[in-house]
Amino acid sequence: MDAENLHYFEKAPVAKAVAHFAVPMMLGTSMSVIYSILNAYFLGTLHNTAMLTALALTLPLFSIIMALGNLIGMGSGTFISRLLGEKKYDDVKHVSSFAFFSCLVLGLIVMAVGLPLIVPIVHGLGATSDSFGFTKDYVTIMLIGSPFVILFFALENIVRSEGAAITSMIGMILSVVLNIILDALVIFVFHWDVIGVASATVISNLIGSAYFAYHIGNKRQLLTISLKWFKVSKDILSNVFKIGVPVFIMSIFLGAMSLIFNHFLVEYGDQAVAAYGISSRLLQFPEFILMGLCEGVVPLIAFTFTANKLRMKNTIVFTIKAIVALAIVFGIIVYLISDHLIGLFTNDPKLIEMGSYILHVTFLSLFITGMTSLFTGIFQATAQGTAAFIMSIIQGITLIPVLFIVNQIIGFHGVVWSLVIADAVAFLVGAIMLYILRHKLQADFDNLVQ
Repeated sequence: MDAENLHYFEKAPVAKAVAHFAVPMMLGTSMSVIYSILNAYFLGTLHNTAMLTALALTLPLFSIIMALGNLIGMGSGTFISRLLGEKKYDDVKHVSSFAFFSCLVLGLIVMAVGLPLIVPIVHGLGATSDSFGFTKDYVTIMLIGSPFVILFFALENIVRSEGAAITSMIGMILSVVLNIILDALVIFVFHWDVIGVASATVISNLIGSAYFAYHIGNKRQLLTISLKWFKVSKDILSNVFKIGVPVFIMSIFLGAMSLIFNHFLVEYGDQAVAAYGISSRLLQFPEFILMGLCEGVVPLIAFTFTANKLRMKNTIVFTIKAIVALAIVFGIIVYLISDHLIGLFTNDPKLIEMGSYILHVTFLSLFITGMTSLFTGIFQATAQGTAAFIMSIIQGITLIPVLFIVNQIIGFHGVVWSLVIADAVAFLVGAIMLYILRHKLQADFDNLVQ
């Protein structure tokens, strides 16, 4: 670890330390949302609702593939940050090498299992007769490229765990810029529609992975992707999966929730699915800004948990204040220009009306979403695996029965409002667990410093 990163971990004022770790992550995640939005925008220029529907239907699959990357990346990354706080540098090399090769194996397994099952997967995603072909094309490309997508999300976490937040941001932005350029080429020059958009995503993730791998292999003293440092031990598996599995389950639940949500929306027509696909991408921008803030400070919280408990508390308090401020600003902007935002993707008046309504409702829980991300990050950073696991499933457990009930009572409006209800329950559960665990966190810290 270089002296600059160590300074931000240990000595810099909390506000500057949070900014150092979080701002690059916020910029990187916001760029990833921008290319998700632009995927929909470029397809929208073709004025084919079935293509936009296919893009919305494949979100759960992408969430699952990304979840595999986060399973290894978040689990290994938070473990690495804690090891750095304890100055166990050889263990850091073992964990980073383990993460790299595990991702490649997972990606190959996904490809080998998924491709023979392509048709039932597409049916399971809820594709209609109009959108089936487009959905199948997208799924096929994503399965083929899954090793690179998994590796990209994992390595980004690994790089950030050592404090190299700027490098993490550069890698994410590099991937996004390439994706945008490739999107324009495949749509306007090669006319590859959905296949082109999916290919652009895979290629950009491949190049981003190569950038991170080069950085780890040639620029870092403590991280490595060398096979000679690869090691599988009970300690590594336990610490990686204790945090990684809850993160994976959370992503799976989010994907399952999106899948179930789409199935409910299909009852109200392809326009409802397309409207949700557009509005959810717009909502992702502020959500990912807040998630970037919360994920960005995880290495700092993990390091200070093993090195300086007071600094950890101050970091958390400052992050909460930032969440409140950002949620207010984004909320005001969306409520003023929601129609214009949806209008960027379609000229269909009904689609604009439905999308704007979904935006208004879901933005009500923006602050709650930010806080639940912070709760989850705290549990991950402090190795509270059970609490992280509960956070990973509570929203899904709440949403599914709520969806069935409110859909029967008030139809489409109930389906949309179910998201806010599930977010509120997750927030309450997270707040209660953090309050209950406050004494255990102090005891764990005391044991570490003894």
